[in-house]
Amino acid sequence: QEPSPPPEFYKSRLADVDVAVKAVKKGNARVLVQSAGKRDIYLVTYGAKPEFKSRANYNSACGGIDPASYARKDGAQTPVVFLLGPVHGGEFEGIVGLINLMHVAENGKDLRGKAWQGLADNFAKCRVLIIPSGNPDGRARCKYDSWVGVEMSTYEPIEMGVKPDGQSYKWPGVKRVHPMRPGDYKSLGCYFNDDGVNLMHDEWFDPLAAETRAYLKLARAEAPDLIVSLHSHASSPSVEPTAYVPMTVKKTIKQFADGLYKRYADAGLPARKAGPEPKEDGAQFPPPSFNLCSALHHACGATAFVHESTLGLKTAPYPKMTHEQILDVQMLLYDELFRYAVTHPVKWVK
Repeated sequence: QEPSPPPEFYKSRLADVDVAVKAVKKGNARVLVQSAGKRDIYLVTYGAKPEFKSRANYNSACGGIDPASYARKDGAQTPVVFLLGPVHGGEFEGIVGLINLMHVAENGKDLRGKAWQGLADNFAKCRVLIIPSGNPDGRARCKYDSWVGVEMSTYEPIEMGVKPDGQSYKWPGVKRVHPMRPGDYKSLGCYFNDDGVNLMHDEWFDPLAAETRAYLKLARAEAPDLIVSLHSHASSPSVEPTAYVPMTVKKTIKQFADGLYKRYADAGLPARKAGPEPKEDGAQFPPPSFNLCSALHHACGATAFVHESTLGLKTAPYPKMTHEQILDVQMLLYDELFRYAVTHPVKWVK
């Protein structure tokens, strides 16, 4: 079924990204890299880049028992926040949120006209890196602009793809074929770029995708404190654990998630009770994946994690949500994230 068109504030198309990027006045915008399908991937930056006096890459600095040799963070530096728009093309709620966030940065209000003064104030105290759409190939392949009121059976074949036998790929089985070659599908899902690469699960030591190289290189160059990879799923919004990162990072992820979930509950939105409990990875088989957020951490030392928004499907037992509520999930994420960045400065200098 085709849903009714989303409200004006719910902008997620690549054309909407183009318009938002062209409207940037207080920041700077450029093409970071081109996708496998030769589509522009934009980087929008706000705030001056801190001078970190880097003398080593993060890995070597940790080997030298001094992460500050990579980035001299003394607790007084400008916080750096990196927001990576959806690398799964059909999970476009993050694009909606980032376009609205850019509107707040420029005008103090989201596209509904709702003011976010605290968010705007904390945003202005940070160096901010925004990639509005992390996989424009997949987004271009998705003909829907909203999943509100849509059935899971409609969403899955579009997002995950269709097997040669006509059956839909489903999670997590969709990750058991990678990269997707033409013989692996009847219809390529929006998960993937045009080369069939799922950017969450690239080859980190020899990346298959130019997009992956660009995101890792950006993280290495900017030394962000916080990195959020924006995703969406059918259930309540969540902050996901990142595997193979230090226990200090896992504890920060839980602390942030606990605060965010309280914000969701207070706003009457679907909210989980507590963030992911820090635990050792690989205590049981099969082990968790070393995914894009794991790789981004090891490029720069950031607290990097996935935030899952909610799609708004009507299929039981998933939470039914309006476009307004989905945008609120996004905006409260950013409100809490920039508050956290400002009030929890990273200190690596001994």
